[in-house]
Amino acid sequence: MAEFDDYLTIAQAAAFVGVSAATLRRWDATGTLAAVRRPGSKYRYYRIADLEPFRLEYGSAASGKDTVAGFFQNAEASINGNARLREPQVEAHRAAMEHFATSNSPAIIQLPVGCGKTGVAALLPFGLSHQRTLVIAPNRTIREGLYADLSISNASCFWKRAGVLDSFTAGPFTALVDGPKANLDDCVNSHIVVANIQQLAGNADRWLSQFPQDFFDLVIIDEGHHNAAESWQRVIRAFPNARVVSMTATPFRADNKDLLGDVIYRYPFSLAMMNGFIKHIVSASAYPSEITFTSNGSDDTYTLEQILELNEEAWFRRGVALSDECNRHIAAKAIEKLQQLRSATGFPHQIAASAMSIDHADQVRAIFQEAGLQAEVIHSGLDNAKVAAVLSKLRNNQIDVIVQVQMLGEGFDHPPLSVAAIFRPYRSLSPYIQFVGRIMRTVEQNAPGSPNNEGFVVSHVGLNNEQQWDDFRELDRPDQEMVRGWTGGDGGAGTSSPRAIGEESFTQRFDVPVAAGEQLSHFVNKSFIDPAEDAVIEQMLNQPGPGGFTFRELGVTAEQLRARYADRSTRDESPAPEVSVQPQVQRQSLRERVASRSRTVANRVLINLGEPRAAFSIAKAMKLRPMDNAKAITVLMNREINTFVGRAPNSRADWTLDELETAYASLDEIGDELDERIAQQLEK
Repeated sequence: MAEFDDYLTIAQAAAFVGVSAATLRRWDATGTLAAVRRPGSKYRYYRIADLEPFRLEYGSAASGKDTVAGFFQNAEASINGNARLREPQVEAHRAAMEHFATSNSPAIIQLPVGCGKTGVAALLPFGLSHQRTLVIAPNRTIREGLYADLSISNASCFWKRAGVLDSFTAGPFTALVDGPKANLDDCVNSHIVVANIQQLAGNADRWLSQFPQDFFDLVIIDEGHHNAAESWQRVIRAFPNARVVSMTATPFRADNKDLLGDVIYRYPFSLAMMNGFIKHIVSASAYPSEITFTSNGSDDTYTLEQILELNEEAWFRRGVALSDECNRHIAAKAIEKLQQLRSATGFPHQIAASAMSIDHADQVRAIFQEAGLQAEVIHSGLDNAKVAAVLSKLRNNQIDVIVQVQMLGEGFDHPPLSVAAIFRPYRSLSPYIQFVGRIMRTVEQNAPGSPNNEGFVVSHVGLNNEQQWDDFRELDRPDQEMVRGWTGGDGGAGTSSPRAIGEESFTQRFDVPVAAGEQLSHFVNKSFIDPAEDAVIEQMLNQPGPGGFTFRELGVTAEQLRARYADRSTRDESPAPEVSVQPQVQRQSLRERVASRSRTVANRVLINLGEPRAAFSIAKAMKLRPMDNAKAITVLMNREINTFVGRAPNSRADWTLDELETAYASLDEIGDELDERIAQQLEK
């Protein structure tokens, strides 16, 4: 009730003052601060008015484990001159110290994936936090990784691994906000609190409202390009006096919203590659001499010059993405790159493939399976157990290819992924970089020349992903006007909705204009590190090498560096040899695809009809035995497919390859006719 708003429980009072509940009980026992009985209650409470003097006096003066205040200021952390820390980690910490020495405005630190963002989060509290630090992750996967590196109970936590601290008797202690397992007292007794945004500021709002506004004086946001979203803004508003640092590889958003803060430090991707922090990556894109689209019985053939003009059109990109032949050319090159990597060292490198939809992912998986590779699909339609099983097989090297639909996102760390096969168009840069980032983790740390630290991004010029590759490389330009524009919400090249064109997860049609055939000319390889550009060479010359000296100071010339990386510049490459497919394997694979895709088309028909899944209206209208609409539409769809091919029920095991191909190509047409027939019967 309102009249009792100035009474706090012991846990609330401890959080309010900034000490532990044990300290409050000791003060109560000694008469330093007495609890009172709230009117009408038998329990003891503390009045806010009584707590106020202790909030400032004891929040920093209480000793030992009873308070967290002052730990990060007093701890002897080894940061500058620590050879076990990476250059970007030390420099990012220094940049933050310099920034907050003169300003309290939010800051953004831009670091490529694999350069040690978690380490930066572990270092930032030293010198910047006087009390507690809040570290926020966008999802549970990243949250668990952060907690592991920030928990002194872990023998390989970051501070121990990097030799930052010699003693851990007094901390730093870390609390994990993980639902019912944690409570406020855990946070009161800790120097760092790690939470994901859903737990911290979700709809239930169990946590955020419990913390006083000065509970944290430093807020660190991992994957900071999310910080423009309202849930993140609520957290920032809850602690108005806290310093805020966002860390991200992509300091911009696809929806053009302003990010909170200015970039105070950035570490270029090219330097990260040269230093062996991330893989050196090369883009390989298919260039056809001509491509033929089929629609409504007519064929249109386009030259390469026309393709380069049309690939900005959504219908054209979509037609290339759904083309079986175009997909096979991408897959063949991805397989060639995979075999190249594996044969160099014997390491079990793997492919990550990106598809537009669930049906599209099944199509891509089938191509790899027909080529003799083990492939699996993950998407949001699978239950958690199935996703976990697929990822377990990936981590145990039981599959060669994982095909995903918006699943392998932030925080997914699996270094054997070394080939990114992109079968879908990306209309915005951030998700493109997020996916490519999945293959950038190094297999061998700090070994830039190792064949195991090479990665390839394979796509098709008709998908227009070259624009994203070029913009990706723009992030490394010394002139950061474009990046500043993105950070401020101007958008930059190629921005649009975060979802790609034609990315209907469950109801995508395959009978729109599709590329039915192409004459593949060559692949264009583009190295991320391009020695042909003077700006890149200048950047390399000024990069400190062993002993802290730059290449320029060591006497290395621009010509020497250019020659060293000459084999990695833009060059043409022949298409991969055609992959031979056993007819039996192709037939078996196609039979599975017909079954899977027919369920998708049936679902689309049911959605179009607007009939409830659990009702019985369709069975009644179509004179079937009683069954719910979801089952009825599936039964009817299978009947129509059998009739279309001219086969009896339950005979698909005997269907020929031609019959299966005919059925698969006609599923959307069959679905439309079924939709119309059921609608007519329902109206009677």
